[in-house]
Amino acid sequence: MMSQMPQLAACPSCEEPLESGDRFCGACGYDLTAVPAPPDDNPTVAVNGAAPRPPSAAASVDWPVAPEVDTSDTPAPVVLPTDIDGRESAGSDSPGVRFDRPGQPPSPRAAPPLPPSPAQAPGPVAQPAAQPAAQASAQASAEPDEYPLAAPLPPEVAPADPRTADLPTPPAGLKVCVACRAGQVDRDGYCENCGHAQPRERDHMEQELGSVAAVSDRGLRHHRNEDAFTVSSTALSDGSPAVVAIVCDGVSSATRPDEASLAASRAANESLLAALPRGTHPQQAMHDAILAASEAVNSLADRSTPAHEHQPHVNAPACTIVGSVVTPSLLIVGWVGDSRAYWVPVDRSSPPARLTEDDSWAAQMVAAGLMSEAEAYADERAHAITGWLGADAYELEPHTASFKPDRPGVVVVCTDGLWNYAEAAEEMAEVIPPDAADRPLHSAQVLVGHALDGGGHDNVTVAVVPFPAPSQGAGSA
Repeated sequence: MMSQMPQLAACPSCEEPLESGDRFCGACGYDLTAVPAPPDDNPTVAVNGAAPRPPSAAASVDWPVAPEVDTSDTPAPVVLPTDIDGRESAGSDSPGVRFDRPGQPPSPRAAPPLPPSPAQAPGPVAQPAAQPAAQASAQASAEPDEYPLAAPLPPEVAPADPRTADLPTPPAGLKVCVACRAGQVDRDGYCENCGHAQPRERDHMEQELGSVAAVSDRGLRHHRNEDAFTVSSTALSDGSPAVVAIVCDGVSSATRPDEASLAASRAANESLLAALPRGTHPQQAMHDAILAASEAVNSLADRSTPAHEHQPHVNAPACTIVGSVVTPSLLIVGWVGDSRAYWVPVDRSSPPARLTEDDSWAAQMVAAGLMSEAEAYADERAHAITGWLGADAYELEPHTASFKPDRPGVVVVCTDGLWNYAEAAEEMAEVIPPDAADRPLHSAQVLVGHALDGGGHDNVTVAVVPFPAPSQGAGSA
């Protein structure tokens, strides 16, 4: 029908001006009815304008407070999540804010120069010669619908298939591309032959150690995994077991965030494994472990950078940290930043709880009474962190809390790559399998899968630690 024909201003073949209703070009005879209609220029853009749901208040868990006694027999203060005002450690009313995502999108690559248009090209431009419609149809029909493939080369001439060929072993210290199996991998992790990015060891990591397990995944949007974890077990001075889990999240806007998280997790773990067997109270040991992790991250900073009064090492490597120590009777958590720890009881009729309070802009606004939770978490600055480990951080104030649960359960220690998809304690309890205490590795895999199914916008790391620590878990690792 005429109303369905595309309205063209010029012939697609010879660019001759057309009039409304023309079915054939008067100059070249081109069949205008064969021109496909242009698609509707109405792109669909998904816009989620809904404000992020504020985290629900942690359900009340009426646990006996653990006795806090260090090696000097002086009672140590117990710091509960509800006691933390969310302000930065210096205590000022205008704390520093650091976004754990790059503030600016990457610059687009320069597009290759376009060829000159006819108006810009030097010299006269030849116009296509007019040809009858019958001649154009005959020329089109002369072109074959399929083009035959060339005969394969004989085996003695054809190059060897890199997937099956017996390739020589690369020199020591060099890696061969997993895609073409011919090119060498450069220091940045790309094949020098085909350019294929090589899988990194930290893209996906899993570890199970007795009654504790952890899983870390790069996610679906990041080009590398900037999270790190350590899980281990040891014995206290009285011979009872202690299980340790440390999870760190590199600050993406900082330099070398993957190195920062790895250094922090290892340093904190080593500090705990050294202090707990000596009789140091687990809460004090966790406090000292966070300080050790901070020193490890500080040592990564470029000391040649010119000093500034308030920011001695601008954009230095940085990360957040959260850790847990589980004994037969105590549950200890410690953290700096917005990585979290959750409590999920085995008996799901009992309430779960969030054990940590974020060092974030939103938490500070709520704690100061300046905004409601709904207002604070609807703000674009809600997830800006105000506490981190790094040489450019303000005075460090590790947060620690000690609990004495009266029922069995599991501790979920995770980065925001997970809790962004299960923010409230009730949501986390719904996602984690009911048999998490018996199958911690499977449960950690399920939680990481939940984040990836939700979009995987960030690196995802989670450790699952059953409480109480079983007696057979004793022993160092």
